Amino acid sequence: MYPSFDLTGKIAVITGASMGIGFGLAKALAHAGATVVATARNLDLLEQLCEEIRQEGGKAFAVALDVRNVPQIKTVMQRIAEDHGRIDILVNNAGLGANHPATEVTEEDWDTMMDVNLKGLFFCCQAAGTIMLEQGYGRIINMSSQASVVGIRDHAVYCATKGGVNQLTKVLALEWSARGVNVNAVGPTFTYTPGTAERLDNPEYLQGVLNRIPSERVASIKDVAGAVIYLASPAGDMVNGTILLVDGGWTAQ
Repeated sequence: MYPSFDLTGKIAVITGASMGIGFGLAKALAHAGATVVATARNLDLLEQLCEEIRQEGGKAFAVALDVRNVPQIKTVMQRIAEDHGRIDILVNNAGLGANHPATEVTEEDWDTMMDVNLKGLFFCCQAAGTIMLEQGYGRIINMSSQASVVGIRDHAVYCATKGGVNQLTKVLALEWSARGVNVNAVGPTFTYTPGTAERLDNPEYLQGVLNRIPSERVASIKDVAGAVIYLASPAGDMVNGTILLVDGGWTAQ
Protein backbone atom coordinates (compact mmCIF):
# COMPACT_ATOMS: atom_id res chain seq x y z
CA MET A 1 0.00 0.00 0.00
CA TYR A 2 1.35 3.37 -1.01
CA PRO A 3 1.72 6.26 1.49
CA SER A 4 -1.10 8.79 1.66
CA PHE A 5 -0.90 12.55 1.70
CA ASP A 6 -4.65 12.85 2.22
CA LEU A 7 -5.68 15.01 5.20
CA THR A 8 -9.42 14.57 4.77
CA GLY A 9 -11.22 14.78 8.09
CA LYS A 10 -8.24 16.23 9.95
CA ILE A 11 -8.52 19.45 11.96
CA ALA A 12 -5.47 21.61 11.23
CA VAL A 13 -4.61 24.73 13.23
CA ILE A 14 -2.11 27.17 11.77
CA THR A 15 -0.69 30.21 13.54
CA GLY A 16 0.45 33.33 11.70
CA ALA A 17 -1.88 32.49 8.82
CA SER A 18 -2.85 36.00 7.80
CA MET A 19 -0.10 36.65 5.23
CA GLY A 20 2.99 35.40 3.42
CA ILE A 21 3.87 31.74 3.83
CA GLY A 22 1.04 31.25 6.33
CA PHE A 23 -1.58 32.25 3.77
CA GLY A 24 -0.23 29.69 1.32
CA LEU A 25 0.20 26.94 3.91
CA ALA A 26 -3.41 27.32 5.04
CA LYS A 27 -4.60 26.94 1.46
CA ALA A 28 -2.37 23.90 0.93
CA LEU A 29 -3.71 22.18 4.05
CA ALA A 30 -7.27 22.81 2.89
CA HIS A 31 -6.44 21.54 -0.60
CA ALA A 32 -5.15 18.32 0.99
CA GLY A 33 -8.55 17.88 2.64
CA ALA A 34 -8.04 19.28 6.14
CA THR A 35 -10.49 21.58 7.88
CA VAL A 36 -8.31 24.61 8.53
CA VAL A 37 -8.52 26.79 11.61
CA ALA A 38 -6.50 29.86 10.66
CA THR A 39 -5.21 32.01 13.51
CA ALA A 40 -3.40 35.34 13.67
CA ARG A 41 -3.83 38.78 15.19
CA ASN A 42 -5.48 40.31 12.12
CA LEU A 43 -8.99 38.85 11.95
CA ASP A 44 -9.91 40.78 8.80
CA LEU A 45 -7.09 39.17 6.81
CA LEU A 46 -7.99 35.79 8.25
CA GLU A 47 -11.59 36.16 7.13
CA GLN A 48 -10.35 37.02 3.63
CA LEU A 49 -8.17 33.89 3.63
CA CYS A 50 -10.99 31.66 4.83
CA GLU A 51 -13.37 33.04 2.22
CA GLU A 52 -10.83 32.26 -0.51
CA ILE A 53 -10.46 28.72 0.81
CA ARG A 54 -14.23 28.23 0.86
CA GLN A 55 -14.53 29.54 -2.70
CA GLU A 56 -11.99 26.88 -3.71
CA GLY A 57 -14.12 24.18 -2.10
CA GLY A 58 -12.29 23.90 1.22
CA LYS A 59 -13.31 24.28 4.84
CA ALA A 60 -11.80 27.07 6.93
CA PHE A 61 -12.49 29.05 10.08
CA ALA A 62 -10.83 32.21 11.40
CA VAL A 63 -9.84 32.65 15.05
CA ALA A 64 -7.96 35.63 16.48
CA LEU A 65 -4.80 34.67 18.38
CA ASP A 66 -1.77 36.62 19.56
CA VAL A 67 0.94 34.06 20.36
CA ARG A 68 2.58 36.57 22.72
CA ASN A 69 -0.40 36.11 25.03
CA VAL A 70 0.19 32.76 26.76
CA PRO A 71 -3.18 32.55 28.60
CA GLN A 72 -4.95 33.31 25.32
CA ILE A 73 -3.09 30.46 23.58
CA LYS A 74 -4.49 27.88 26.00
CA THR A 75 -8.00 29.32 25.82
CA VAL A 76 -8.02 29.41 22.01
CA MET A 77 -6.68 25.86 21.59
CA GLN A 78 -9.25 24.50 24.05
CA ARG A 79 -12.02 26.35 22.26
CA ILE A 80 -10.93 24.99 18.88
CA ALA A 81 -10.90 21.44 20.27
CA GLU A 82 -14.36 21.93 21.75
CA ASP A 83 -15.77 23.43 18.54
CA HIS A 84 -14.29 20.82 16.20
CA GLY A 85 -13.98 17.80 18.46
CA ARG A 86 -10.19 17.54 18.27
CA ILE A 87 -6.95 19.06 16.98
CA ASP A 88 -5.01 16.75 14.65
CA ILE A 89 -2.41 19.09 13.18
CA LEU A 90 -0.67 22.21 14.45
CA VAL A 91 1.51 24.29 12.14
CA ASN A 92 3.45 26.87 14.14
CA ASN A 93 4.03 29.52 11.51
CA ALA A 94 3.78 32.76 13.50
CA GLY A 95 7.16 34.44 13.43
CA LEU A 96 9.16 37.63 13.07
CA GLY A 97 12.35 38.48 11.20
CA ALA A 98 14.62 41.51 11.26
CA ASN A 99 17.98 42.68 9.93
CA HIS A 100 20.20 44.03 12.68
CA PRO A 101 23.99 43.99 13.00
CA ALA A 102 24.69 42.33 16.33
CA THR A 103 26.10 45.56 17.77
CA GLU A 104 22.76 47.33 17.12
CA VAL A 105 20.38 44.78 18.65
CA THR A 106 18.38 46.28 21.51
CA GLU A 107 16.83 44.49 24.46
CA GLU A 108 13.44 45.21 22.93
CA ASP A 109 14.53 43.63 19.63
CA TRP A 110 15.64 40.52 21.50
CA ASP A 111 12.54 40.20 23.68
CA THR A 112 10.06 40.86 20.87
CA MET A 113 11.48 38.18 18.58
CA MET A 114 11.97 35.66 21.36
CA ASP A 115 8.38 36.18 22.54
CA VAL A 116 6.94 35.32 19.13
CA ASN A 117 9.44 32.93 17.52
CA LEU A 118 10.30 30.80 20.53
CA LYS A 119 8.16 31.44 23.61
CA GLY A 120 4.88 31.70 21.70
CA LEU A 121 5.74 28.66 19.61
CA PHE A 122 6.49 26.55 22.69
CA PHE A 123 3.26 27.41 24.46
CA CYS A 124 1.26 26.70 21.28
CA CYS A 125 2.97 23.29 21.21
CA GLN A 126 2.14 22.78 24.87
CA ALA A 127 -1.53 23.77 24.56
CA ALA A 128 -2.25 21.81 21.38
CA GLY A 129 0.06 18.98 22.40
CA THR A 130 -1.84 18.40 25.63
CA ILE A 131 -5.02 17.94 23.61
CA MET A 132 -3.27 15.65 21.13
CA LEU A 133 -1.80 13.50 23.91
CA GLU A 134 -5.29 12.98 25.34
CA GLN A 135 -6.45 11.90 21.88
CA GLY A 136 -3.45 9.65 21.32
CA TYR A 137 -2.74 11.31 17.97
CA GLY A 138 -1.28 14.52 16.63
CA ARG A 139 1.14 16.12 14.21
CA ILE A 140 3.04 19.30 15.09
CA ILE A 141 5.09 21.08 12.43
CA ASN A 142 7.21 23.99 13.62
CA MET A 143 8.39 26.50 11.05
CA SER A 144 12.13 26.83 11.53
CA SER A 145 14.67 28.08 8.98
CA GLN A 146 17.95 27.22 7.33
CA ALA A 147 19.18 29.96 9.69
CA SER A 148 18.69 27.45 12.50
CA VAL A 149 21.70 25.42 11.35
CA VAL A 150 23.91 28.01 9.63
CA GLY A 151 24.68 31.60 10.54
CA ILE A 152 23.19 34.47 8.55
CA ARG A 153 24.85 37.87 8.87
CA ASP A 154 22.78 40.54 10.65
CA HIS A 155 20.34 37.91 11.98
CA ALA A 156 21.80 37.07 15.39
CA VAL A 157 18.49 37.06 17.26
CA TYR A 158 16.57 35.35 14.45
CA CYS A 159 19.16 32.58 14.19
CA ALA A 160 19.06 32.14 17.97
CA THR A 161 15.27 31.77 17.99
CA LYS A 162 15.25 29.26 15.15
CA GLY A 163 18.05 27.23 16.72
CA GLY A 164 15.87 27.11 19.82
CA VAL A 165 12.92 25.94 17.71
CA ASN A 166 15.01 22.99 16.52
CA GLN A 167 15.92 21.94 20.04
CA LEU A 168 12.34 22.27 21.28
CA THR A 169 11.22 20.16 18.33
CA LYS A 170 13.62 17.37 19.24
CA VAL A 171 12.77 17.36 22.95
CA LEU A 172 9.01 17.35 22.37
CA ALA A 173 9.40 14.52 19.86
CA LEU A 174 11.28 12.50 22.46
CA GLU A 175 8.64 13.12 25.11
CA TRP A 176 5.51 12.67 23.00
CA SER A 177 6.17 10.26 20.12
CA ALA A 178 5.38 7.08 22.06
CA ARG A 179 1.95 8.56 22.78
CA GLY A 180 1.09 9.18 19.13
CA VAL A 181 2.22 12.79 18.70
CA ASN A 182 4.93 13.48 16.12
CA VAL A 183 6.83 16.78 16.31
CA ASN A 184 8.95 17.97 13.38
CA ALA A 185 10.20 21.23 11.89
CA VAL A 186 10.55 22.64 8.39
CA GLY A 187 13.52 24.89 7.63
CA PRO A 188 13.10 26.91 4.42
CA THR A 189 15.74 28.94 2.66
CA PHE A 190 14.89 32.41 1.34
CA THR A 191 11.29 32.11 0.15
CA TYR A 192 9.56 34.50 -2.23
CA THR A 193 6.52 36.07 -0.55
CA PRO A 194 4.95 39.54 -0.56
CA GLY A 195 7.00 40.24 2.56
CA THR A 196 10.36 39.24 1.03
CA ALA A 197 9.68 40.67 -2.43
CA GLU A 198 11.26 44.05 -1.64
CA ARG A 199 14.64 42.38 -1.02
CA LEU A 200 14.41 39.53 -3.51
CA ASP A 201 13.28 41.82 -6.33
CA ASN A 202 16.60 43.65 -5.92
CA PRO A 203 18.87 41.95 -8.51
CA GLU A 204 22.05 42.51 -6.47
CA TYR A 205 20.53 41.13 -3.27
CA LEU A 206 18.95 38.21 -5.12
CA GLN A 207 22.22 37.26 -6.76
CA GLY A 208 23.94 37.21 -3.39
CA VAL A 209 21.33 34.72 -2.20
CA LEU A 210 21.45 32.58 -5.33
CA ASN A 211 25.22 32.30 -5.06
CA ARG A 212 24.61 30.18 -1.93
CA ILE A 213 21.82 27.97 -3.33
CA PRO A 214 22.98 25.10 -5.60
CA SER A 215 19.44 24.84 -7.05
CA GLU A 216 19.96 28.41 -8.31
CA ARG A 217 16.52 29.65 -7.25
CA VAL A 218 14.79 30.77 -4.10
CA ALA A 219 11.99 28.68 -2.63
CA SER A 220 8.33 29.18 -3.41
CA ILE A 221 5.48 28.86 -0.94
CA LYS A 222 4.53 25.63 -2.74
CA ASP A 223 7.98 24.20 -1.99
CA VAL A 224 7.48 24.83 1.71
CA ALA A 225 3.87 23.63 1.65
CA GLY A 226 4.96 20.30 0.17
CA ALA A 227 7.18 19.64 3.17
CA VAL A 228 4.45 20.63 5.63
CA ILE A 229 1.83 18.42 3.99
CA TYR A 230 4.24 15.47 3.98
CA LEU A 231 4.95 15.79 7.71
CA ALA A 232 1.26 16.31 8.53
CA SER A 233 0.12 13.31 6.52
CA PRO A 234 0.18 9.53 7.07
CA ALA A 235 3.17 9.44 4.70
CA GLY A 236 5.25 11.01 7.46
CA ASP A 237 4.21 8.65 10.26
CA MET A 238 7.74 7.43 10.95
CA VAL A 239 9.34 10.88 10.77
CA ASN A 240 9.80 12.40 14.21
CA GLY A 241 12.14 14.98 15.73
CA THR A 242 13.45 15.88 12.28
CA ILE A 243 14.37 19.30 10.85
CA LEU A 244 13.39 19.03 7.18
CA LEU A 245 15.43 21.63 5.33
CA VAL A 246 13.87 23.06 2.17
CA ASP A 247 16.93 25.01 1.14
CA GLY A 248 17.91 24.00 -2.37
CA GLY A 249 21.18 22.61 -1.03
CA TRP A 250 22.37 25.74 0.86
CA THR A 251 23.34 23.78 3.97
CA ALA A 252 24.94 20.92 2.01
CA GLN A 253 28.03 23.08 1.44
